[in-house]
Amino acid sequence: MRIVFVHGACVRDGSWWWHRTAESLRERGVLSVAPALPSCGEAGRPGGRDGPGLSEDVAAVRQALLDSDEPTVVVAHSYGGVVTAEAAAGVGSVRHLVMISSYLPEVGQSLSDFGGSSPAPFLDIDSDAGTFGVRPELLVDVFLQDCAPEIQTQAAHHLARQSVRVTGQPVGAAAWQQVPSTYLVCARDRGTPPHLQRDFARRAGSMVELDSGHHPFLSQPDTVRDLLLSL
Repeated sequence: MRIVFVHGACVRDGSWWWHRTAESLRERGVLSVAPALPSCGEAGRPGGRDGPGLSEDVAAVRQALLDSDEPTVVVAHSYGGVVTAEAAAGVGSVRHLVMISSYLPEVGQSLSDFGGSSPAPFLDIDSDAGTFGVRPELLVDVFLQDCAPEIQTQAAHHLARQSVRVTGQPVGAAAWQQVPSTYLVCARDRGTPPHLQRDFARRAGSMVELDSGHHPFLSQPDTVRDLLLSL
């Protein structure tokens, strides 16, 4: 088994965001990859009005999935669930999807379908540049309140401005409808409300609830590792 990790919005360096869980898995003989998402400026071109969007993110993750025939578990976080919904569709090696505080869109839905009438207060939108990002001063309190201080400090160096157009681009497939799926609800998440996560979890095949903030793979890596190994 191998793991493909798909990170969330407004961050870069996916291997860093997943590193604590990835290292714990490696000690058990399970390897993982964390493909770069072009809309976050990870593929050379910066995010922006004319920058990469959802289709480029889908293509990058799909290529990572097709690079090996080994049975694969895809672990998607937050916005990563939107990417995975399309990227994992029809890939025979994908045996299970794990969604962490994630979105499970139906075909034709986009990220904006799950938001309110105005942007979340922890986001900074630059309409002229066509980008959005997390307000650095709110990063810890909203997303990392249960992480160790050194993780909180390091995370600030792995934020990214992302193409805002990804929020309105619909998915063309919903892999979670065909592939066994598990939803991990983060009960102390201040970014994606737990009640919304539980609504999404009803679309998945099974649900696990964890007393954690938005990034349990950083705050409780062994717990996430054990969940993945149980699959």
